[in-house]
Amino acid sequence: MDNNKSWIDQRFPLTKVWNEHLAEYYTPRNFNFWYFFGSLAMLVLVMQIVTGIFLTMHFKPDAANAFASVEYIMRDVDWGWLIRYLHSTGASAFFIVIYLHMYRGLLYGSYKAPRELIWILGMVLYIALMAEAFMGYVLPWGQMSYWGAQVIISLFGSVPFIGPDLLVWILGDYAVGDPALNRFFSLHVIALPLILVVLVFLHIVALHTVGSNNPDGVEIKKNKDKDGIPKDGIPFHPYYSVKDIVGVVVFLMFFSAVVFFAPAMNGYFLEHANFVEANPLKTPDHIAPLWYLTPFYSVLRAIPPMFGSQFPGVVGMFAALLILLALPWLDRSKVKSIRYRSWPYKVALGVFVVSFIILGWLGMQPVTPVNALLARIFTAAYFGFFILMPWFTSIGKTKEVPARVTEK
Repeated sequence: MDNNKSWIDQRFPLTKVWNEHLAEYYTPRNFNFWYFFGSLAMLVLVMQIVTGIFLTMHFKPDAANAFASVEYIMRDVDWGWLIRYLHSTGASAFFIVIYLHMYRGLLYGSYKAPRELIWILGMVLYIALMAEAFMGYVLPWGQMSYWGAQVIISLFGSVPFIGPDLLVWILGDYAVGDPALNRFFSLHVIALPLILVVLVFLHIVALHTVGSNNPDGVEIKKNKDKDGIPKDGIPFHPYYSVKDIVGVVVFLMFFSAVVFFAPAMNGYFLEHANFVEANPLKTPDHIAPLWYLTPFYSVLRAIPPMFGSQFPGVVGMFAALLILLALPWLDRSKVKSIRYRSWPYKVALGVFVVSFIILGWLGMQPVTPVNALLARIFTAAYFGFFILMPWFTSIGKTKEVPARVTEK
């Protein structure tokens, strides 16, 4: 065995990679519940790729046969229903664990120096994931898929001067049809998964270069023993690899319950209108994307048109996404973890989270005067979190950060 290991190491740095990223990668010893979701996101990504490969074998990316091919997968392919439900439920599960993973970053200041690049790569990964999810949402060619694509993509036509030409360039036609479906299929199956895998790799390499943050926001690399090992660090393997396996088991229990007993989740994971084939001549009463895109869709709808153009709303929607990239430079606090932050940050973070959730809910509701007013209020609160961050992170009294990690 040792000879085989030596033979491999002479040709490929297997042992070096294993030690650097697992056996000798020292992580803080006080990880808590919030540190499950990074590994769960990787699990769901692998599951989405594997189930996506099997779905691609039977899916037909043309407007005449796309819906029928999904029905064929569900009814005639052996275990096709299970693969399809694993994939559709996995899409929502992906965003659930990603949102919780991002929330942990906000709680413990994981975006602050020296981890700015980790945060930026994570946000680019999040944006790529949203594009991947939207294109996958269109592929089944159900009624809501078609009209959701029609509404969202038509927004690019509002760009001044180049809008109409840009829209035709994206669609390959003057309306959503065969060319658009083929393009979305290619991007969803080939281009974006490759981008996601590369971004995940870069995200992990950047993380393992500077080291993991912890609930106290203490840099464990600053306190090492005579052998150069962090005093508050433990090897990722076997300690946290075993811990993550426990998290995987619990996650799969809940995930399996949804797949087998409520795969549509009352229309939140699979919309009722998408069980009907797309009909370009019949517009649904209410058009809305799936839940994980609705906070930004709500921002889009909250901003009123100017001079008959929806372009301000489009700018607002993309600004709501891109402003997340600036977070490391907007936070002026010298403290990372919420445990030691001043009360203004705690209040602001609470308002931000509530605003994001309510915007998500409003994005799923029909437009009414009351809903429009609420959307504008919570859109202002969403952007206010970032605009006012340099101020509220620099005021108030913070607690003293311990020199070493605590067991809390």
